[in-house]
Amino acid sequence: MATVRPQTLTDMAVEVLSTDDGRAKTALSHAHAARWRAARDAGTPIPVGTASPPLQPARPEKPDLRAPRDVPRRRPGTAAGRIALLHAVAHIELNAVDLHWDIIARFGHVPMPQGFYDDWVRAADEESKHFNLMCDCLEALGSHYGALPAHAGMWRAAEDTVDDLFGRLAVVPMVLEARGLDVTPGMIEIFRKADITQAVQALETIYAEEVGHVAYGSKWFHYLCGRHEHDPKPMFHALVRKYFHGVLKPPFNAEKRAEAGLPPDFYWPLTEQDDSATD
Repeated sequence: MATVRPQTLTDMAVEVLSTDDGRAKTALSHAHAARWRAARDAGTPIPVGTASPPLQPARPEKPDLRAPRDVPRRRPGTAAGRIALLHAVAHIELNAVDLHWDIIARFGHVPMPQGFYDDWVRAADEESKHFNLMCDCLEALGSHYGALPAHAGMWRAAEDTVDDLFGRLAVVPMVLEARGLDVTPGMIEIFRKADITQAVQALETIYAEEVGHVAYGSKWFHYLCGRHEHDPKPMFHALVRKYFHGVLKPPFNAEKRAEAGLPPDFYWPLTEQDDSATD
């Protein structure tokens, strides 16, 4: 029986979200991104459509997903600790693949310019590359994705913002991915000191491309605020306090955050608890 080819971008997104194996998921992500770009370049864009994505994406049987306190901590100065760090990054990147396809699938009913979809397809495509880079690094060190337990709460931001595009843009690219800009330089230094060139190069690629993903979030958040006549800064603060669990923690990579369209007055006020907030 012939496989039915997805006819819309949101169908393509749901197909990625419904694929459990990490390597297969990212291969499909690459293929759909290439198909989207080719159609755009040919002047025959694939329709966006609407879809009903799963609340949670399909996942492989391994890794075991645990509460953060139950994920073993290992010192990055040891070989086991470096493998654990790469495994954690691989887990983040696989979730990022799904997060970027999910924003397409879940909010296809919201009228947005074609550039919105171009950006998130590209981000999903790059996150797919990042996952595979991390898997390659793990395998070069004698391990693999799924060999260690992983954080069970990575999808919480998606579930919390399941019906709020403003909230999704605020929390996922502008908070969670922006945090990657803060911590990745330190990770690069860990692998540079250990003389693990493959991991250094992979993390440098991720670091460079994540700036763009944060920038996409900032761009489209400001676009939506303009459409609805909201002041972006207080809107951002309110949404992060609503959907992000806890306060933002410095130090911040001010240079890269600014490059991505996040000035300090967006994130510094969120380092303190909002005493006016109620449960």
